[in-house]
Amino acid sequence: MLTRREFLKGAAALAGATVAGPYVVPASALGADGRPPPSNRIAMGCIGLGGRGTVDMQEFLGRAESQVVALCDVDAGSERYEDLWHRGLAPAVEKVGRHYAGQAASDTFRGPDGYKDFREVLARSDIDAVCIATPDHWHAPIAVAAAKAGKDVYCEKPLSLTIRDGRAMADTVARYGRVFQCGSQRRSTAKCRFSCELVRNGRIGKLQTVRVGLPGGRWIRKGAHETDAPEPVPEGFDYDMWLGPAPWMPYTFNRCHWNFRWCLDYSGGQVTDWGAHFIDMAHWGMGTEFTGPVEVEGKGTWPPVTDLWNTATEFKFECTYANGVKMIVSSAGGGVRFEGSDGWVDLEGRTDPPSLAKETIGPNEIHLYESASQHGNFLECVRTRRPTAAPAEVAHRSITPAHLGNIAMLVGRKIKWDPEREEIIGDEEASRYVGRPKRSPWRV
Repeated sequence: MLTRREFLKGAAALAGATVAGPYVVPASALGADGRPPPSNRIAMGCIGLGGRGTVDMQEFLGRAESQVVALCDVDAGSERYEDLWHRGLAPAVEKVGRHYAGQAASDTFRGPDGYKDFREVLARSDIDAVCIATPDHWHAPIAVAAAKAGKDVYCEKPLSLTIRDGRAMADTVARYGRVFQCGSQRRSTAKCRFSCELVRNGRIGKLQTVRVGLPGGRWIRKGAHETDAPEPVPEGFDYDMWLGPAPWMPYTFNRCHWNFRWCLDYSGGQVTDWGAHFIDMAHWGMGTEFTGPVEVEGKGTWPPVTDLWNTATEFKFECTYANGVKMIVSSAGGGVRFEGSDGWVDLEGRTDPPSLAKETIGPNEIHLYESASQHGNFLECVRTRRPTAAPAEVAHRSITPAHLGNIAMLVGRKIKWDPEREEIIGDEEASRYVGRPKRSPWRV
């Protein structure tokens, strides 16, 4: 097993990936029930079809302005996903086919195209945008390739596996002029927006401390095996492609699909999984969407280095910002609470004094970006080319404190961070965690 330091090292080159046989969506089969004609819809490709990927796919299916024309997953279809649901490529193709069959104008309708290799999706000139709902370690390679291919991108949280990956994503999206939305759904929640507006407009006085409570431990889904011993790769699962840019390791059921979240090679545990939601909201209320902390320190409880599931199970770290505000992130749960000199407000709308909950934000005060749906807002911005509710740069800055918290807890000391240069100051060991080598050819 890799130690925490060794997991930064790359591995051998990737073997070629296979491609599933295509399905066809004839243009003549669509356009019924008053929907816009196919030529006026945003053609979507969905990459990653597990639990969250299926939810995203269904969101785009349910919107008249979009048409799901391509699906991609390295698992042909199995019960290895969360809660032993039958997910993957084949179930998704069937679901999308059934959905559009009800609107078909001819008997020739067969459904969307299915692929195991996302590059086949990006190579299609008829696809406008892609939804990325893969494990975290795949977000940057796919998003960067998609932007270069001229596709707009909806990418699930957390944005990135590392700080360097996030910077590459934000820079590439900007360079190629693509629309990008991160799946930070609370950005489209009126209650969260109002709480952040109270803080931004000084209703709690001078902001002093922001407490961010995340879940601790792990949420192990059904079907986990009693041992992490190597197992034969299941039929219909392109495991080497699933690993992609990550170091090569032998297959075991416990490594893949839902439980990837507890392996540092692929994710950052609860710190990044839930930190992506709540640190994002903390930054929204703090007004630090384009910067970050200057110091981070904390402690975490780490499993033995020989364990497959090696992300922190309990943690507490403190981020200090240039203006003196402190954000304290812990595994105590509870969401986000903003504490100021004259009161407090949390993300659920609870306030002290209670009268704050009945405040009105005036027309000349700060009004934050308003949207009713992350998916709907993305599609609208694809058409208008306006910034989304959670663009790449903002999502990158939101997940950076979570990455820095993990780094500070891994090295066991305070780290100093330059948010302008995005560099750890004076700590060579800690700096090595800002990025990681990737297996060829998946470098970004």
